[in-house]
Amino acid sequence: MLISALLGILVGAILGLTGAGGGILAVPALVVGMGWPMQQAAPVALIAVAGGAALGAAEGFRKKLVRYKAALLMAVAGIPVTGFGIRTAHMLSQRVLLALFACVMLIVATRLILQARHAASGLEAGRLGRINPATGRFEWTWITAVLLAAIGALTGFMTGLLGVGGGFVIVPLLRRFTDVSMHGIVATSLLVIALVGIGGVATSMLHGTDVPVAVTVYFSLATAAGMMLGRLASSRLSARHVQQGFALVLVVVATGLLGKAFYAG
Repeated sequence: MLISALLGILVGAILGLTGAGGGILAVPALVVGMGWPMQQAAPVALIAVAGGAALGAAEGFRKKLVRYKAALLMAVAGIPVTGFGIRTAHMLSQRVLLALFACVMLIVATRLILQARHAASGLEAGRLGRINPATGRFEWTWITAVLLAAIGALTGFMTGLLGVGGGFVIVPLLRRFTDVSMHGIVATSLLVIALVGIGGVATSMLHGTDVPVAVTVYFSLATAAGMMLGRLASSRLSARHVQQGFALVLVVVATGLLGKAFYAG
């Protein structure tokens, strides 16, 4: 129980510091720290990440940062797809899942490093979802709706497949294809993570996945506590340094997972 609590605090702190990306460390933390297979670690990690994301989303609501209509659309599109991701995960071997997870982590780390080096907000061209400056709300078109639904569906699949929150999908895509502020993107992403995560856990249980209650409760509470600590610390740290540090952690963990995958029996 102590190990799960310590792992939860670590994951929650990173989730709070990075806004929406720390959830990607929850699964490898349980795989390495508890010695679980990914199929067992995924739903436990998802419960903890969804709970922590819900706390962050509540804070976003209080600050009026959450684009709740966009978040609901992404969640509605994503939740049904989690079942497909879960079925795919159960068809793959532990070795393949570990290698796939490690590759995803390396992709996220590369994006963070490039983003930290080139802090510019990106090109205006190609923004498919725009905020109306007069109303402060999305200008809803069918292109905007399709874009958000596609992001939600991809998030749902990755949530079911790897047991991650999906912030590493939502945040860069919203940043690239919309002109929502970064604070608004993170707050909206956290709400999507919470909603899709809850749907993913329910779907996983319907597929017969056994969730150890005691460990899940300890890990979830510790993640929530770490999330609050991370949010407090985030205001005192440079966003660029946080990104670079998080990218380094991802590279180290991904390397370890690749080694575990290659040496797995």
